[in-house]
Amino acid sequence: MLKSFKYRIYPNKEQKELLSKIFGQVRFVYNLGLETKISAYTGNKKYLSCFDLNKQITELKTECDWLKESPSQALQQSIRNLDVAYTNFFRGAGFPKFKSKYKKQSFQLPQGVFLHENKKQIFIPKLKFTDIYLYREFKGEIKTVTVSKTTTNKYYISILIDNKKELPKKKPIKLNTTVGIDLGIKDFAITSDGKKFKNQDFFKSTMNKLRVQQRSLSRKQKGSNHYIQQKLKVSLIHEHIKNQREDYLHKISKYLVDNYDTICVENLGVSNMMKNHKLARAIGDMGWDKFKSMLEYKCEWYGKNLSVIGRFDPSSKTCSSCGKINKELTLNDRNWKCNSCGIEHDRDINAALNIRNFGLRNQPSVTQSEWLHCACDVETHQMCSSSFKQ
Repeated sequence: MLKSFKYRIYPNKEQKELLSKIFGQVRFVYNLGLETKISAYTGNKKYLSCFDLNKQITELKTECDWLKESPSQALQQSIRNLDVAYTNFFRGAGFPKFKSKYKKQSFQLPQGVFLHENKKQIFIPKLKFTDIYLYREFKGEIKTVTVSKTTTNKYYISILIDNKKELPKKKPIKLNTTVGIDLGIKDFAITSDGKKFKNQDFFKSTMNKLRVQQRSLSRKQKGSNHYIQQKLKVSLIHEHIKNQREDYLHKISKYLVDNYDTICVENLGVSNMMKNHKLARAIGDMGWDKFKSMLEYKCEWYGKNLSVIGRFDPSSKTCSSCGKINKELTLNDRNWKCNSCGIEHDRDINAALNIRNFGLRNQPSVTQSEWLHCACDVETHQMCSSSFKQ
C-alpha cells in the first residue's frame, strides 16, 4: 500500500541558493519540453515521447553547463510528468501549462534519498544532509520524493513509501452502517442521521484583514523590496486560510470513515456552480472537491465503501418518505411539507436521506427487511421499499 508523508525541511543559506537553481532548471526543462512538443505536433503532426525528450537533455547539457548543477533524475522526472500531462490532455484533461517562477516550485527524485540515523536530517542528492522536522515516523520503502517551496518561502518534502501491506477488504454494505452526506453552504455537511457540520467561513472571517493587506500591496511599486515583503504578508494569510480549511476537512472525513462502513455522496458539478456570481465565493470556500478526494483515499485505506450518486438525481425535491417530487421547491424553502404524505421535512436532512437511498438502491446486499426496519425519522417507508424494488 502506497502512502505519502509530508515534512517541513530547513535548508541552510547555501542549500536554499542551490534549491533555487534546481527549481529554475527543472522549470526550464519542463517549459522547453512543452514548447518542443507543441512545435513538433503543430508543424509535422509528430508526437515526441518522454524518451525522445530525455535524449535531448544530454545534448542540451553540452550547451547549457549550468544544467549540470541539478540532479539528472530531477530533470528526467520533469519530462515524465510533462508526458503524463500531455497524454491526459488527449483523455479529456486540460492542456499542460507553462510553469511560472512566481508560483509553487517543486521537483521529484525517484531514488537516492534516505534519513540520517539521528532522524533529524535527510539526504537529498546535490543538497546532501538537510534538517527535517520528522513529527511522525514512516516505515517502508521510499519510492519517490518531491521537494517543494511554497509562495511563503517554506520548504517541504513529500515522501511516497510502500509499506508492503495490502489494502484491507471492503466492509459489507448494510443499511444501518450507511450514511448519506448532503453538502451545502449554510452547513458544510449534513448526514442522513441528522448530524450537521457547521460552515466555518474561513475566508469570510479573514476577508477584512486580507482586504487591508491587498490594498497595501496595490500601492507598492511592483518589483520593489516593499512590494515583495507585502506580497509575502498576503500569501501568509492565504496559506493560513488553506491550512484551516484542510484541517477541518480532514477532521470531518476521518470522523465519517471511522463511524460508517458506507458513505454516499453526491457528484456535484462545482465548476458549473461557480458560474453563479452570487454564490461563487461561498462555494469556493467550501472545498467540496478536496473533501471528496479525502473520502476516496481514506475509504481505500480503511476498507470502507464510497458510493457517488449522479448530480441530476432529485435529492432535495424528493420526499424521502413517499418518493413524491416537489417541483415547486425553491432554495429559500429550508423546511417543507409533502403534499402527498403530509410529512414535514428539514430540506438538508431529507436530501441526505435521499442520497443514502439513491446510493444503496442497486446494492444486492441490502435486504428488503433492512429497508422496512430502517431508522429513518419518518412514519412510512414507501421510498425505501421502492428503492429496494429498483
